[in-house]
Amino acid sequence: MARDKTKTGILPFIPREEALLEAYNKYLKITDIFPVNSVGIVTSRDNFVIDCDRDALKRRVEIFRDKNLPDEIIKQTFGLRDKSNWKLKDARERVTKDGEWENSVIQMLYRPFDVRWIFYHDEVIERPRKEVMHHMMHENLGLIINRQIRMDKIQHFLATNLPADLHILETANASAYLCPLYLHPDKEDMFSQESQERKPNLNPKLIKSLAEVYRKEPTPEEIFYYIYAVLYSNIYRNKYAEFLKIDFPRVPFTRNYELFSTVGKYGSKLVDLHLMKSAELGNPIVKFQGGGDYGVRKVRYEEKGRQVYINDSQYFEGIEREVWEYQIGGYQVLDKWPKDREKLSLDDIKHYCQIATALEETIEIQRDIDNVYLDTEV
Repeated sequence: MARDKTKTGILPFIPREEALLEAYNKYLKITDIFPVNSVGIVTSRDNFVIDCDRDALKRRVEIFRDKNLPDEIIKQTFGLRDKSNWKLKDARERVTKDGEWENSVIQMLYRPFDVRWIFYHDEVIERPRKEVMHHMMHENLGLIINRQIRMDKIQHFLATNLPADLHILETANASAYLCPLYLHPDKEDMFSQESQERKPNLNPKLIKSLAEVYRKEPTPEEIFYYIYAVLYSNIYRNKYAEFLKIDFPRVPFTRNYELFSTVGKYGSKLVDLHLMKSAELGNPIVKFQGGGDYGVRKVRYEEKGRQVYINDSQYFEGIEREVWEYQIGGYQVLDKWPKDREKLSLDDIKHYCQIATALEETIEIQRDIDNVYLDTEV
C-alpha cells in the first residue's frame, strides 16, 4: 500500500546528503507530532511567585494576603508594580478571597534540573498557559523545545514531568515550548464519561503509519523515547543544525522496528536521567569535600583535580571537563545551578552530585545513540 511520506514522516533514518533539505522537510515537525503545545509560563513576577523553598513562598503569599498591610508596603517589600493589565490592589483582593490559595502552590521546572515552587495563581501570573500546563499537573511526560535557536550549537531539548518556564532553555529572546505526551480531561469535563481517561497527544496519522510499518502499534511512551533519543543524537543535531536554528525540529522515523526499539531504549534511559529517576543516580560519581559554611560565593572549575569550587574551601570532586562544560540550551548546567543559590543545603549537595552523574551518563548515551545512527547508513 502506498503511503504519503510527507504526512507520515516515515523515511530512512539518515537521508542522502544530496537530498538533505528535501528529505528533512518531509519529516514530521514536532508540533505536528504533538498537536497540543504551548510556550512556557510567563510570570512577570519571578522574584515574588517562584522560590526554591515552599515555606518561604507561602510566607510571601500570606503577607500579600494580609489586609492590615497597605498596598504601598507590599509593592516596596516585593518589588511589585502596577501595569496596564495588572493592578496590585485588585490582585490582592481576589487572592485574599480565595480560601483555597494554598492549592496553587505547586512545583515547576524553572531551569534545567532546577525544580522550584510557584504560586500558580491566575491573579499573579501574567501568562499561566493553563490550557497546556494543566496536563502536566497530572502524571505525564513533556518535551521541551525551542522554535528558533540563535546559538551555534544545537542543545535545546529537555524532558519534564512538570509545568515549565518560558526561559527554561535560554533567557532573553528565546521562548521554550512544552509538548505534553498525554492530555488529561479539563475540570469542567470531569463529569463527562468520554473524557475520564487521558489521551495521547500524538498525531493519529503517525500512530497508524507506524503500526502499519512495524505491524504492531507502539505505545505513546515508546514514540516519545524514540523522538527524545533522536533529538539527543549529535549526528542528527550537527547534520540538521541550520534547519534546527530556524524552526521546530522535524523527526525522521526508521522503518526498522528493531532500530526503533533500540533507539527508544536509549531515549528511555535519557528521560529517566533527566527526570532524576534513574537508578544510576543512586551511586553518584561526584563527592563534596572541604569544610565551611556551604555559601556559594565564587563558582570555578579546577581541571587538575576535576573540582568545582563553590567558595575558597568547599568543592565538588570528580567532574570531568566535558561534564562541567555540558550545556542544555543556553545554560552551562553545573555552573549555573549553584550560582542561583546563596547557600547549599545537604539536599542541594546531593542533588548537584546527581546532576553531574546524569550529565556524564547523558554524554555516554549520546555516543551510543550515534553508533546506532551511523549503523543505519551501512
